[in-house]
Amino acid sequence: MNQPPTPDRILQTGLAFWPAKVLLSAIEMGVFTELARGPEPFASLSGRLGLHPRSARDFLDTLVALGFLERDGDHYANTRETGLFLDRRKPSYIGGILEMANHRLYPFWGHLTEALRTGEPQNEVKGGGPGLFEKLYADPARLREFLAAMTGISHGANLAIARQFPWKDYRTFVDVGAAQGDLAVQIALANPHLRGLGFDLPEVAPIFEDYAQSAGVADRLSFAPGSFFERDLPRADVVTMGHILHDWDLETKRMLVAKAFDALPKGGALVVYEAIIDDERRTNAFGLMMSLNMLIETPGGFDYTGADCSRWMQEAGFSSTRVEHLVGPDSMVIGIK
Repeated sequence: MNQPPTPDRILQTGLAFWPAKVLLSAIEMGVFTELARGPEPFASLSGRLGLHPRSARDFLDTLVALGFLERDGDHYANTRETGLFLDRRKPSYIGGILEMANHRLYPFWGHLTEALRTGEPQNEVKGGGPGLFEKLYADPARLREFLAAMTGISHGANLAIARQFPWKDYRTFVDVGAAQGDLAVQIALANPHLRGLGFDLPEVAPIFEDYAQSAGVADRLSFAPGSFFERDLPRADVVTMGHILHDWDLETKRMLVAKAFDALPKGGALVVYEAIIDDERRTNAFGLMMSLNMLIETPGGFDYTGADCSRWMQEAGFSSTRVEHLVGPDSMVIGIK
């Protein structure tokens, strides 16, 4: 309390795009995948990456200083974390979401000030192009890449839901907006008595089915094509929605919660999860910035607090609700019919 104030945190935050772009470029260039085979000397690593001599050592040593690489003499190596999570050949790779951030979000966020003043998206639609989802779903290769990226960012929370929620009390579930299917797969792997359904647009079907097959749970998971704007949700004991509600405006959020209520039997549960903002709106900075990302990406989407979601559930008729932390910035809101 007696220490004089310093500008350190202000400067670190104001220039935080420096370390972010160093990491994003390293992922784009495949640094961590190259080093997955083991430590490499500077000359061969920089040559294979195609780094210019002027910047090569500064770039690699910056990654060391930031804690993303280790260096022993002239040899560079992955850390435990980058070797596990940023090697493209490993199933634990989470770099897909960061690749998307590098290619799409990084330039769009340069227009945050305009978004804050206009309330308008700053992505492809700003130039008259199709929206994010229309563009993705029209390109099978990009859709597969995007859904894999969503798995990377959601996998930890999916594992937590599969073990933390009292699945022993239920027999069936439907994952709305199932994407690649990782939540459904993790629930099925951890709970052999359950049968599940993935509900998403028809284009997702082969991606979901391939993922379930590769995980060995295709006999207990199936796919139902459809749009939640056009049809009722499939009936099940539990309805899950991961990273879905924040894409949409308040009216659509309430509509989806009401549709989930209608799909459940008495005693059934709705599980909503994403980077739920703390009720005091003071500590979950990631959740708050995700809401700003929805400003950048969508016409009406926003993130919300656990109290907000509980209120929408109660308005729909759910008799009780609770909020449980999962991992990192993610929490789930549970409503019981």
